[in-house]
Amino acid sequence: MTTPPAPQTPGPQQVPPPADGFGAPVAPPAPKPKAGKGKKVLRVVALIVAAVVVKFGISYFFNSPVHAEAGECVQVTGSDTDPKVSTKECGDKDANFEVVKVIDDTFDVNACGKNGEAALAQQWDQEKFVLCLNPIK
Repeated sequence: MTTPPAPQTPGPQQVPPPADGFGAPVAPPAPKPKAGKGKKVLRVVALIVAAVVVKFGISYFFNSPVHAEAGECVQVTGSDTDPKVSTKECGDKDANFEVVKVIDDTFDVNACGKNGEAALAQQWDQEKFVLCLNPIK
């Protein structure tokens, strides 16, 4: 009785191509396509749009008018045509006005009448109002 020959492993030159479950050769995976110039331009444009939205969106919310309530104190800076208003504690050294009255839905600074020595009309989106102010002495 003869012994069967030992199975031989194929050498590097004899490696058969990979096959699917049915013995057919499997093609190597296709290389990933590189991003085209159009996609790169689209990404850059999207980043620019996002940066613009962030810049103007943040400034819109942080520079919005202050709708203070009667009894609160504010600091008014800036010019007559572009005033900047921020709420402050009434004991704060930067507070220069106290809000005496708030009149909604108007720009008429004369609406304060005898309520306060100064008036400041403000608008934010559709909301408009006048702050009637007394200087803090």
